[in-house]
Amino acid sequence: MRLYAQTPARRTRQVLVDVIAVALIAAAVWAALAVREVVMLLAEPGRTVESSGDSLAEELGNAGDAASDVPLIGDVLQRPLRSAADASSGLADAGASLQDTVGQVADVVTAVLIVGPVLVVLLLWLPPRLLWIRRSSTLRRLTAAPGGADLLALRALTGPPGALAGLPAPPGGWADAWRHGDRQAIGDLSRLALEHVGLRP
Repeated sequence: MRLYAQTPARRTRQVLVDVIAVALIAAAVWAALAVREVVMLLAEPGRTVESSGDSLAEELGNAGDAASDVPLIGDVLQRPLRSAADASSGLADAGASLQDTVGQVADVVTAVLIVGPVLVVLLLWLPPRLLWIRRSSTLRRLTAAPGGADLLALRALTGPPGALAGLPAPPGGWADAWRHGDRQAIGDLSRLALEHVGLRP
C-alpha cells in the first residue's frame, strides 16, 4: 500500500494537504483547551466562596465549642454559633457546586470545540486521501496483471481528453492504435494513466 504519489508535484501537494490537516486539528485542540482555561476562570469565585465558607464554619464551630464551656449559659451561646457554622458550611457547598457546574460547562464547550472542527477537517481530508490510496493500489495491481497495460491504456483513452493533448498522437489516432494493439501506443497510454494519479510505471 502506497500512501503518497511517486511523482514529485502530486506528492508535494499530498504532503502539504496532510500537514495542513494535522495543523488545523492541532490548532482546534489548542484553541479548545485555551477556551477551557478561560471558562475555568469562572470557577475562581466558587473556590473563594468554598474556602471562605469552610474557614468561617471552622471558626464558628470552634467558637461554639468554646462558648459551651461557659457556665449556665454555654448551651444558649453555642446554639446560634452552631447554626451560623452550619450556614457557613452550606455556603462552602454552594461554592463547590459552582465549581462543579463550571467544570461541566467547560468540558462540554471543550468537547464541542474539538469535535466540530476536527470532524469537518477529517471529512474534507480523509475521504480523498483514502480514495487515492485505494485507487493507486488498484492501478498497481492492474499494472502487474496480464493485459493490465491494455486496460490502463483504455482508462487513459476514456479519461480527461486534455491529458492526451501533451502526447504526440500516432497515425490514425490513439483509439485506432489501441484497437490494433500498438504496443508503443499502449505503453504510452498506460504510462499516462499511471502518471495521472501520480504513479510511475
